[in-house]
Amino acid sequence: MLDLVIRGASLPDGRRGVDIAVQDGRIVETAAGITAEAAREIAADGCLVTPPFVDSHFHLDAALTYGHPRVNRSGTLLEGIALWGELKPHLTVEAIQERARRLCHWSIARGTLAIRSHVDVSDPRLLAVQALLEIREEFRPYLDLQLVAFPQDGYLRSAGCAENLARALDMGVDVVGGIPHFERTMEEGAASIKALCELAAERGLPVDMHCDESDDPLSRHVETLAFHTRRLALGGRVTGSHLTSMHSMDNYYVSKLLPLMKEAGMHAVANPLINITLQGRHDTYPKRRGMTRVKELLDAGINVSFGHDCVMDPWYSFGSHDMLEVAHMGLHVAQMTGVEEMRRMFAAVTTNGACTLGLENYGLAPGCHADLVILQAGDVQEALRLKPVRLYVIRRGRVISHTPSSVAQLDLDGSPVAVDFRHPAA
Repeated sequence: MLDLVIRGASLPDGRRGVDIAVQDGRIVETAAGITAEAAREIAADGCLVTPPFVDSHFHLDAALTYGHPRVNRSGTLLEGIALWGELKPHLTVEAIQERARRLCHWSIARGTLAIRSHVDVSDPRLLAVQALLEIREEFRPYLDLQLVAFPQDGYLRSAGCAENLARALDMGVDVVGGIPHFERTMEEGAASIKALCELAAERGLPVDMHCDESDDPLSRHVETLAFHTRRLALGGRVTGSHLTSMHSMDNYYVSKLLPLMKEAGMHAVANPLINITLQGRHDTYPKRRGMTRVKELLDAGINVSFGHDCVMDPWYSFGSHDMLEVAHMGLHVAQMTGVEEMRRMFAAVTTNGACTLGLENYGLAPGCHADLVILQAGDVQEALRLKPVRLYVIRRGRVISHTPSSVAQLDLDGSPVAVDFRHPAA
């Protein structure tokens, strides 16, 4: 007898009426009309079943700190960084963990079961590193949490940050981070990339850098990152996050840059909610959108995934860690509204994110982990439109979150009408 069978599912690739069989925490069969019995059966009734959502770029140490010590009045990136600097001396391990734990609960309820979180290593106490390493272990049965050693105040710019970052890696942080555009000069930014990539190569670790998070078209550190990725044979292990200056670059330079990134085997991460909130603040009109060139990157064959980046912190006062909200914003800003383009936007918060994080056994094929989300939607487009209820969230074949379906009951002169906002064609 099987452990679990989900019956009558719709899948992201467009297949309908599919059953998914689970045994010992893995998918063993995906086909129509599976006859085997199971200890538990879930009727999907045509609802969309997907692998879990992946947040490719987040800051768990800062999440849910909104209003402490004050609100970001200008809404700018630099005021947010200054605010975080004011808050850091008052952080405690317990407070970081309380907020991180609450955010992880939100994530699980939203079906986001994989997160890559940057953790600030500029504070020599490394309280956030200690706190989140413990949270990583606490939530390991329920979600995959990768930690990036992030030198928020600059790897070379901030005294002692290089030593702090090395200590964080010694403590067990998973990924080498950086922020070259925040160094004092372009030359020091380039030097930080070289040093950090060499450190990652030496330790056998991935790299994920905040790169060119600027409206300056001459902020071109991603070119240097691509060079060292290829020089050190780090292909497939290096991610450039944000890349917002690319939105301001001229087309001729971008026509050179994209092939270099593709040749190096880099990943790219955009953060639609935050990029379009923080960028273009110095523009009047015309005003730049700020998000990187998602469509062009994808067309060049570069793996692009999305991150939520912030939830209620010094940089962003909204959010509930819903990756469908991220994809919904991304498809609008990138003008990816064709049918296949919408599927690519859904992939940016699922399969592409799994590729960025290097997740193993992710997906719906036999042999993959039975990590699944059942949505109150019939297909990818409807899921992106409605950002619907996650009816079931399943981890290794076990239901870890269940939400009743959302239906409004109207009473119009005694004629009851049920409304769930779904379209009959879905």
